[in-house]
Amino acid sequence: MRRRDVLALVGATTLRPLAVLAQQKATPVIGWLTGTSFGPNPTAGPIHQGLSDVGYIEGQNLAAEYRAADGDYDRLPALAADLVSRKVDLIIAIGGPGPVLAAKRATSTIPILFVGVGDPLALGLVGSLARPDGNITGFSVVNTELMPKRLELLFELVPHARVIALLVNPNNPLSKTRIADMQDAARVKNVELQVLRASNENEIDAAFETLHADALILGADPFLSSRRVQIAALALRHAVPTVDQERWFVEAGGLISYGARAESIARQAGVYAGRILNGEKPADLPVQQPTVFELVINLKTAKALGLTVPQSLLARADEVIE
Repeated sequence: MRRRDVLALVGATTLRPLAVLAQQKATPVIGWLTGTSFGPNPTAGPIHQGLSDVGYIEGQNLAAEYRAADGDYDRLPALAADLVSRKVDLIIAIGGPGPVLAAKRATSTIPILFVGVGDPLALGLVGSLARPDGNITGFSVVNTELMPKRLELLFELVPHARVIALLVNPNNPLSKTRIADMQDAARVKNVELQVLRASNENEIDAAFETLHADALILGADPFLSSRRVQIAALALRHAVPTVDQERWFVEAGGLISYGARAESIARQAGVYAGRILNGEKPADLPVQQPTVFELVINLKTAKALGLTVPQSLLARADEVIE
């Protein structure tokens, strides 16, 4: 064999593993982190659609690592650290402040995209909405600010209510803020506020056993959202009108919801994720806030509760479930 042929053979042998490594590195890996689970989580699907819109399809040119705390928020720091140890290219933190706060503490270099946080400024996630100035950006859902609006909607349905209950997850870092805001709103309306706390399904059952209110507001929380079927059934059993921030609650049998269009936000977040994978920095991607909110009413549930929904409220509804 001639010398140049030997060199060519050696060169090909040396380059082949490098080419394989390059091909492997060309497939980015997203680390998904949630405080609940991915089974009943309606956010992940639209995010995947958004990723597909910009050319990323899991199993083809995109890989993923999924980590779920299944309602035990104390597990989030370890789950976030595990994703960091696996050197994922992006962490998507879904639902509430817990996952993104855990990811923030775990890394200052891997890009983090949050979906479903109420006030990222108050949580210290970003320096500003227009220019996050760090490795974190995402999509806010403005849930806490809409609590007084949800209270107004309940009063349209139950105008003679004298006691309003608020169900919160005490493990949510924003629960104290939500309680304080609702206490202020209740004082303005001159009604009593009963605060119910639940961080697991048994505590939800127990909370309803102590309920003595004319209506119930659900505090925005990913765990409570994941138990929407249980909560809607209990609300019907205890004959209490209930309002939530997500249409999924009404679809599960709840009475009324008012909030941002979560599916649209999640799909836009998927597009953001694709842009980050393409090399854009989170610091250059402004935090997005919803501008469109929807009112959804379940007339079947209203009838079961013996309520007549005012025509003025029906006329403002974006969707009525019959």
